[in-house]
Amino acid sequence: MGRINELRLIARVAQMYHVEGRRQAEIAETLRMSQATVSRMLKRAEQEGIVRTTIIPPPGTFADLEQALRDRYNLNEAIVVDCSEDRDGAIMARIGEAAAHFLEVTLQADEVIGVSSWSQTILRMVDNIHPMKATKAKFVVQLLGGMGEPAAQTHATQLIARFAKLTGSEARLLLVQGITSSREAKLVMLSDPMVRGTMDLFGRLSLAVIGIGAVEPSELLSRSGNVFSRQELALLNEAGAVGEISFRFFDHQGRLVDTPLNERVLGVTLDDLRKADRVIALAGGETKTAAIAGALKLGLIDVLVTDKFSAARLTA
Repeated sequence: MGRINELRLIARVAQMYHVEGRRQAEIAETLRMSQATVSRMLKRAEQEGIVRTTIIPPPGTFADLEQALRDRYNLNEAIVVDCSEDRDGAIMARIGEAAAHFLEVTLQADEVIGVSSWSQTILRMVDNIHPMKATKAKFVVQLLGGMGEPAAQTHATQLIARFAKLTGSEARLLLVQGITSSREAKLVMLSDPMVRGTMDLFGRLSLAVIGIGAVEPSELLSRSGNVFSRQELALLNEAGAVGEISFRFFDHQGRLVDTPLNERVLGVTLDDLRKADRVIALAGGETKTAAIAGALKLGLIDVLVTDKFSAARLTA
């Protein structure tokens, strides 16, 4: 009977604390025991199974899928968004909204933020960010040179400038082409002090916000004029490429696909991203599933924001 009496008192202390909302000091005074005893009893209540923590995910959230993604791909965090249909436009909008909220909550002061400047999903994220007054970043850095067409360069510049303004930081632009005509042309551009100044920040990133692309460029990217030729894309497919991050291509095992095309890309490298304190990837949709799976095996992504359809495919 001694144990039953002990457990009864422990249960009463737990009820007073968790149900009645009383402070430990108040419980101690009411029951004429020390606060240290109350604290020990509350711990015992958990150990004995008298108090159990139950988390009920709210409707529209997918805790099981998020846990499966974290476990399978060794992620610090996975955010799975609800979406009524498996369609790119709707998916990008929902991912952008969720990423904006997560960034607002987790952004630290004086962050050096690298951003993939040619991503519709990241553009949706920026559209949903509220101006940050309490927490201000230091720099927002363009991770990939602008696209070929002037309008595309304007798109990249405006995205970086808006993001910098919202986070109270200084924009650092990369006002050169993301894909140069030759390795020699790339070396000429790298000799520019402004270009070097921006790229020097790649090694100081505390946060990188990236998109994940398939080998076949999106319609928007195709219109930019800054893509590889059909022959070059065929070369990448033959080499086993399934996706890209800032035009750094990788295969389904998360291995870099090393082709001469890498010598023409002017932007962040995968090694640069691995050195960042935190990398948030935004991607979803059926056409990108293989690319996302390969990207997650690179070992550089800390947080993935995706949709429920893609999450189910990635954990099947």
